[in-house]
Amino acid sequence: MMEKESPNSSEGQQGWFSARNGSGSSLDLESVVQPLALNPWDVVLSISGTIISCENAVVVVVIFYTPTFRAPMFLLIGSLATADLLAGLGLILHFAFVYFIPSEAVSLLTVGLLVTSFTASVSSLLTITIDRYLSLYNALTYYSERTVTRTYIMLILTWGASICYGLLPVMGWNCLKEPSACSIVRPLTKNHLVILSVSFFAVFAVMLQLYVQICRIVCRHAHQIAVQRHLLASAHYVTTRKGIATLAVILGTFASCWLPFAVYGLLGDYSYPALYTYVTLLPATYNSMLNPVIYAFRNQEIQKVLWAVCCGCFSSTLPFRSRSPSDV
Repeated sequence: MMEKESPNSSEGQQGWFSARNGSGSSLDLESVVQPLALNPWDVVLSISGTIISCENAVVVVVIFYTPTFRAPMFLLIGSLATADLLAGLGLILHFAFVYFIPSEAVSLLTVGLLVTSFTASVSSLLTITIDRYLSLYNALTYYSERTVTRTYIMLILTWGASICYGLLPVMGWNCLKEPSACSIVRPLTKNHLVILSVSFFAVFAVMLQLYVQICRIVCRHAHQIAVQRHLLASAHYVTTRKGIATLAVILGTFASCWLPFAVYGLLGDYSYPALYTYVTLLPATYNSMLNPVIYAFRNQEIQKVLWAVCCGCFSSTLPFRSRSPSDV
């Protein structure tokens, strides 16, 4: 059961992440039993969840219903879209359960869904980065059965680890019975959130290293092509700059969305104002909103299918040119 709110508790901080210690502290992902005043931050998060769900549902449907989208690259993009779709649904469901169907057990399940989906989203970004690197580093052997096998292994590891992370609070590793062990996001424990934050920094470090290597390979390839075709140095510079700009957008978006929450997850604790967690968590959800734009809607094959659907002439057997992940 919930502790009784103290009289000086801030109503403005009530909601998903409402204060449990009477001081407006620690965001609470646990549903409460008594009716709550609607928190504008929660409304914004649920609206974000709706947009995320709609965007990624389009990507999932297009990839699932298009037989030509069975290459490793599209499987990984589909995994990312599925994770982000579940994250969006998790945000919507949590809002509904907190404000309309309060239940501690169901709330823990939605918390587990959010942890699983966001972990799978970040991990899927890592698998896409690995796939892009290997498509350049092992260009001659990339289109082989070995690549397909490696892709399925990465997907199994990604979702297996994500589900394990998500099950932890459901299976009992939460702070419902020990409020002092809570993190900035209740009912996740401080240790659990630290593990998630450290995992993010590890993923970001690997992605950064891989994209540096990708940048070097792209620059080397562009220089070799320029020499072979006797192109001007300016053409080589434009090609290289375009590739570096694309990589900068990918890494910059990922870092700007997730770094604030990851850093605050390490440094903050349950006594900090809930406002700080809202401010850092909201940009993290925007990453799931931007992923379809960066990884799916920029893909020419997916664009063709979407245009065909919009024109009412959808055909799942449209001829597509096979593209390398490095082209995306």
